[in-house]
Amino acid sequence: MDFSKIAAPGVVSELAEQSFARAREGCEKIKVASEEMTEALRESYSGNARSATDYGLKLFEISNANAASTLDFFVNLFGSKSASDVLSLSAAQARKAFDTASGQNRELWALTQKLATETGEPIRKHFTKVLHQTG
Repeated sequence: MDFSKIAAPGVVSELAEQSFARAREGCEKIKVASEEMTEALRESYSGNARSATDYGLKLFEISNANAASTLDFFVNLFGSKSASDVLSLSAAQARKAFDTASGQNRELWALTQKLATETGEPIRKHFTKVLHQTG
């Protein structure tokens, strides 16, 4: 009696089952990775929207403060009695504008850094998690 013909279908069936199990496991890992990355993007976009709103509001605040400062300068300038008053007011305004712009740039830079961090952190966190799960 030739047992190789009887055993072969069992081996083929077992190999097929193992291949199917590996394929199912691979699909499950892909599904988990996809869900993690979707969550990362949701968190990233949510944080990005908040930070972009904060940045936009800060720009409005800065524009308002700068416009008010400019109007105050012109009111004082029109009330000047002499050329030396005009020069003094202009120098003071230039110094004030430079100091104000420096502070405003620092605030905007901090908001930009926050935006970059809040955008990238969820993606980095979830990507690391996915790598550990699939590894």
